[in-house]
Amino acid sequence: MAVRGAIDIGGGFVDLVAVDEQTSEMVWSKARTTPDDLSRCVQDVFDLSHVNAAAVSQLLHGQTLVINTILERSGAKVGLITTKGFRDILALQRGNRRDIFNLRYRKPEPFVPRHLRREVDERTLADGTLERPVDAKSLRDAYRALLEENVEGIAISFLNSYTNPANEACARELIRGFSREMEFQRVPFICISSDLSREWREYERTNTCVLNAYVMPLVDRYLRKLTSEFRRLGMQGTLYMMLSGGGVATFDYAAKFPIETVESGPVAGVVGALAVAEWVGARNIIAMDGGSTTTKASLVHDLEMKFTTQYAVERDEYRPGYPIKVPVVDINEIGIGGGSIAWLDDLGTLKVGPLNAAADPGPACYGLGGTRPTLTDAYLQAGFLNPAYFLGGALRVHPDLAQRALSSLADHFQISLDEAALAVLRIANDNAAQLLRLISVQRGYDPRDFTLVAYGGSGPMIAPFIAEELEIPRIVIPAVPPGNFSAWGLLMSDLRHTLVQTLVRRIDVRDSASLLNAHYGVLEESVRGLYREEGIAQPVELERTADFRYSGQEHTITVPVIPGTFGEKEVGELISTFNDHHQREYGFCLESPAELVNLRVTGVVRMGKPTPKAPLPTPGAPASPIGERPVYWGDQGRQATPIYRREQLAPRARLSGPLIIEEPTTTIVVPAAFMAVVDELGNLIVERK
Repeated sequence: MAVRGAIDIGGGFVDLVAVDEQTSEMVWSKARTTPDDLSRCVQDVFDLSHVNAAAVSQLLHGQTLVINTILERSGAKVGLITTKGFRDILALQRGNRRDIFNLRYRKPEPFVPRHLRREVDERTLADGTLERPVDAKSLRDAYRALLEENVEGIAISFLNSYTNPANEACARELIRGFSREMEFQRVPFICISSDLSREWREYERTNTCVLNAYVMPLVDRYLRKLTSEFRRLGMQGTLYMMLSGGGVATFDYAAKFPIETVESGPVAGVVGALAVAEWVGARNIIAMDGGSTTTKASLVHDLEMKFTTQYAVERDEYRPGYPIKVPVVDINEIGIGGGSIAWLDDLGTLKVGPLNAAADPGPACYGLGGTRPTLTDAYLQAGFLNPAYFLGGALRVHPDLAQRALSSLADHFQISLDEAALAVLRIANDNAAQLLRLISVQRGYDPRDFTLVAYGGSGPMIAPFIAEELEIPRIVIPAVPPGNFSAWGLLMSDLRHTLVQTLVRRIDVRDSASLLNAHYGVLEESVRGLYREEGIAQPVELERTADFRYSGQEHTITVPVIPGTFGEKEVGELISTFNDHHQREYGFCLESPAELVNLRVTGVVRMGKPTPKAPLPTPGAPASPIGERPVYWGDQGRQATPIYRREQLAPRARLSGPLIIEEPTTTIVVPAAFMAVVDELGNLIVERK
């Protein structure tokens, strides 16, 4: 038996999904994350699934290690080597602030302090001409100085290296030679900016390189330990890591370029939601993942994932964040999840998140030492959660501990425990609704034109309240266990690499066709080379895009580019394509010449994808509740609410809210204004009556 497996390690739980490649039979399991020793929770999740690790031919992995390391400032001590005169580029950043009228603007603090930033005499011109080679003596002095500071990683970012990386590559080779000569016990990890990005913008490219070096030692140790654990379990299959660009790559690739996995886990859920959208016939969706620590959302229009060229860690209304120049699916998140703590600010106002109880000790109701009220405690107190069926009964929760935690809020506001729980739920739901407004309304999309695909442990619970607030007409709860959905999304991913090359020039000049042919040829061969390095022999599908703008503009839009050889006719068609896209995006086009900024090539290797195959009751069989329990819905007080088990719901079953549907990985809430229908694949379609 050959099995494809996927593991997603989140802040609260680790999820496993495995699919038999012959029968398409799927098994899943879920275990608590053990932050102090991740190999322990990997062992636990395999034990619970009863999957034979030796039968796993491929294992795909998603994680939040990289993003959490950056957010928690727990990465390596890093040094920067840059061109003479550009030592302070990380501090200077950009003069054109996103919001010049923001009185609360805070400039990001560089990840490399000034005393760890060193200069080297070298120079590459903007057109790629090598004016001066790397001065070996100044490089040696810089390297020795950083070694004496005990840095674990070194980022090398030279001016204009995106046009010609020769000096950066030379510096890396010289440093390797110095390492053999110098008597230092520890040799730091080295990364160069041109390996990560061949795109212009010196500050952004340098910051990307620095953050890659910042997480590189930690990710290397993590992947080595994880690989050792998988091999100890008897697994000999290929190990893949989810990339932020919507594809997967080998562990070796992820160890070299860990910054490309900055949104590894969340992106897998979007890939899975896209597959569900095709099954239910929805072309426009909002994918929403409600997890233990965060709620994440991504808008998909016309079945095309959106990618951002302006991704930044820690960007919010007051801070520009830290830019990263790697392919990233456009996904936003907010610190609201099952473990989010409800707390009072200095004015006595109730807040929910981003403080989180995490996996250890977890919500108060877990009985593992947590005492502060969380979103999970509020759901339990309000009656939405079944204390005897949390994680299918695998994890015991304690209503009395939830009451004790919520009592501080109830006493402060002089309200009942039920009212305190409902207040926590309403604030959390409103915050999550604001996240969906951000990615839809504020970008010119009407959420009423979209289907909400909700997954994660808390996603199906908050989805109907958000849909009511934003008037979203339809919610889809996938047939795949929602609490394991992101892990399943890994299995729906293809191998994918994207390379970018900046080439700023007007497209209407005579030699444009030959330049496009030459540069696309180099990019396509480089993409094929990446797959050869990974030992992947399957056919590679190449997709071309380009970033264009009108001459005199700053911002660009990305347009598709036809395959094959360019001539004058094809260049004219490319200009027309840009004009059409600009008209569609902004409602107008200009007479100004079109200017090319970036060329992009994505190489995709298709992988087999499973479809849900679980035993379902006979279609049309009547659905019967397993019982009732009092649920606090709000103004009406506690109401006796029918409770259903999802595995007992047959295709074409129709249920009228209010009701609750339980399954091991989540609880699905259907308020009075909604109907729930089971489709032929077992997806639950929740629509307004």
